[in-house]
Amino acid sequence: MLATSERIELLEYAEQLAQMVLESDIVEQYQICLYKMQNNNDTQEKISRFVKLKELYEEVQRFGKYHPDYKRVMSQIREYKREMDLDPHVADFKLAENDLQGLLDEISMLVGGAVSKHIKVPSGNPFFDKGSHGSGCGGGGSCSCSA
Repeated sequence: MLATSERIELLEYAEQLAQMVLESDIVEQYQICLYKMQNNNDTQEKISRFVKLKELYEEVQRFGKYHPDYKRVMSQIREYKREMDLDPHVADFKLAENDLQGLLDEISMLVGGAVSKHIKVPSGNPFFDKGSHGSGCGGGGSCSCSA
């Protein structure tokens, strides 16, 4: 790859864009929520308890309803997941994470659209996917990718 002045300029613009994203209010809110979630003992205990049970859940899934602890594990995993998801720090983090993902999806669509309206930009968000080509890779093979 030859390092042309045009490529260098594009890389500089990309770095500037990345810096603008990092300095945005959305990223700041994401980092605050992440810090609160990681540094709250009660929240971390809920997450840790869920992760430990998730390992047992995966083992139970291999055998299905024939596993001796199937009902207990299935009931507990739903209970622990709900308890973890309803934790205010986890809920705030998930909202901030969704906001950041939305910003990144929007930027991807703008950059892809600036090149060509036919550029396929995977976003995982149907709102953005419709703007590019109608459906993403999860659209039942209609995206015509090789995956």
